Amino acid sequence: MSEADLFAHAQEERFNREAPLAARMRPRTLEEFVGQDHVVGPGRLLRRSIQADRLSSVIFYGPPGTGKTTLAMVIANTTRSRFVTLNAVLAGVKDIRSVTEEAQERRNLYAQRTILFVDEVHRWNKAQQDALLPWVENGTIIMIGATVENPWFSVNRALLSRSRVFQLVPLGPEALCAIARAALSDSERGYGQRKVEVDPDALDHLANVANGDARSLLNALELAVETTEPDADGKIVIDMAVAEESIQQRAVLYDREGDYHFDTISAFIKSLRGSDPDAALYWLAKMVYAGEDPRFIFRRMLILASEDVGLADPDALRVVEAAAAAFERIGLPEGRFHLAQAALYLATAPKSNSTMGFFDALSMVENEKEGEVPTHLKDASRDREGFGHGEGYLYPHAYRDHWVAQQYLPDALQGQVFYQPSEQGYEREIKEQVERRREEQLAAMVETSAPPGETLTYSPRDHARDRWLMRAISDTGRRLGEVRDRVFAQMPIQRHHLILDLNAGTGLLTWEAVRLAPEGGVWSLARDAQTAEALRQQAERLPALQRPTILLGDLDALPGLIASSSQDTVRFDLIVGRNSLTQHPDKAGAAALLADLLLPGG
Repeated sequence: MSEADLFAHAQEERFNREAPLAARMRPRTLEEFVGQDHVVGPGRLLRRSIQADRLSSVIFYGPPGTGKTTLAMVIANTTRSRFVTLNAVLAGVKDIRSVTEEAQERRNLYAQRTILFVDEVHRWNKAQQDALLPWVENGTIIMIGATVENPWFSVNRALLSRSRVFQLVPLGPEALCAIARAALSDSERGYGQRKVEVDPDALDHLANVANGDARSLLNALELAVETTEPDADGKIVIDMAVAEESIQQRAVLYDREGDYHFDTISAFIKSLRGSDPDAALYWLAKMVYAGEDPRFIFRRMLILASEDVGLADPDALRVVEAAAAAFERIGLPEGRFHLAQAALYLATAPKSNSTMGFFDALSMVENEKEGEVPTHLKDASRDREGFGHGEGYLYPHAYRDHWVAQQYLPDALQGQVFYQPSEQGYEREIKEQVERRREEQLAAMVETSAPPGETLTYSPRDHARDRWLMRAISDTGRRLGEVRDRVFAQMPIQRHHLILDLNAGTGLLTWEAVRLAPEGGVWSLARDAQTAEALRQQAERLPALQRPTILLGDLDALPGLIASSSQDTVRFDLIVGRNSLTQHPDKAGAAALLADLLLPGG
């Protein structure tokens, strides 16, 4: 090793020693990766792609600290491809061109692929994303994007259509505790060489307050260890008091311009609409805690007061408007009382969406060619003498109850109903009166009534594959197709599910499973060699990583067949089959065998 290499190696070792605990403990292999089993669990598509080093362009989407960058680094540690990293905040079109030119050269000279990891890919503008698109299209670049923003809104649609999207979710308490224990026991990168003892309740507190963010957890653990004096025996004890000081505020996943902003206000509004005051207060508190603009919250409540409460409680709008005005005078923090009062009033008020009748009327205006104002409703002050405008108008105040039956809608719309009073609150009181007057008015009209109007992964769809799959199952006939549809209609299949077909036969259920779970995986049990070979020949038309795993044998040998076909312990989300147990001599035993192959909740 040269002197320069020795110096670089020493620098790297010093950097690793001085790096934050979260950086030092970043998993290097899939085996060290904790959580996200729906994406990288045994048998899943992404895990198989990484293990086979046959990755296609992907986007990892999820909140901070869930493993997006870590997964990219795991790929970097296992792939034979050249791995390049860019940060979308710092890199521009010039940097992209430099990477693509070198990638093209390596592909031409050495037949080596280039994997480009783009952190915070949502920060690239359209021009930057467009600069990368041709090289992703022709396979020169395999892109791995990481984003906390919904890629459907933040990533170029053309780039998105050439990538698979895997959504990562906040880690659960068990996964976070496992990560903390690994850091405490790792003598190379963590605190394994030091005497550190963490009380169970302190560890639970750290995991709970970290709120699914592994980075936040490890930062808090590092702060606790590094700032706690050892006792006489040299032991560092992390108790509840130390844990509370190390992570005093819960990490709230909230971005005032991102998904959490829109998702949280959506949950708040739906809780108000659903008359759940407890949920409404919770989501309101989350927004206020995260620094949401109270004026934005009041604006949404003012809309809801008319849209979802309306005339069921006409006071709702006045209460919210008064609370908003009071907030402007008081401000924070006391203004939170006015936010809470308005929210509780709306949550407990009777509900009606009858104001939506306006949009029925608007639709009618947009679609109707004829909508002339009836002559007796026209302005009489200008054309009464020449055209008879206003002639025949009946002045309501001249009649009992200040109402008289006469035509108000255009001729072609007589009988059209836009306003439908609800049975709630104030509208219940006026409903009968509104309907009676409507009936009297129609009876008084001679015109004909007009009929009333109005009323955790993504991947681009592979139409060629879908057409082939439809051809593969079409020959089994309409009757079997109906059987297939009934089987899958009863199952809540998700795209990342791992599915086992117990009786592959012609592939009736297998090919449908392949289509329904493209980011998961499908295993099929063929009972004879001829069936297995036929299925394998059909599967060859699919990309290698999307092909089902074909097993040959009987039901009793299934656990052994699965074990010999995978280096991981494989368990399934769903097990399907047609006529699978009808000839089995021990149906109870077979059912128990299959139960052992299911994931919890499968």
